[in-house]
Amino acid sequence: MAEGDPAGGTIRVLLADDDHPFVESLVPLIERQPELAVVGSAQDGLAAIELAEELHPDAIVIDLHMPLVDGVTAVTRLRRDHPSMCVIALTGDAQPELHRAVTEAGADAVLVKEEFVDVLVERLAAAKESARRR
Repeated sequence: MAEGDPAGGTIRVLLADDDHPFVESLVPLIERQPELAVVGSAQDGLAAIELAEELHPDAIVIDLHMPLVDGVTAVTRLRRDHPSMCVIALTGDAQPELHRAVTEAGADAVLVKEEFVDVLVERLAAAKESARRR
């Protein structure tokens, strides 16, 4: 099994953001949803890539501004190595060029942090439906 089994139930989510308090506040929000489970977190882009290889999550929520490997580069590698994984990029930056770059790199969605909680839960639920059709 390459990426877990979202069609069978729980969507396994990897979080990648160098803002530890932000991640800590995000975990309970995600895990309130019975179909979602956080399987790990990374504080830099390289760790995100390595953990994705180790944990085989169904989805990753990744910040675009992180140390070691930036989010756009990480998304490019994640998409190449895990084509069926749902990749949701987070940013505090509203620059359209950055959103376009990460979308071209393969992100399924780009969310601005200020608006993302409601949309994130919706997108992760949609990932489950999408995985069922693959």
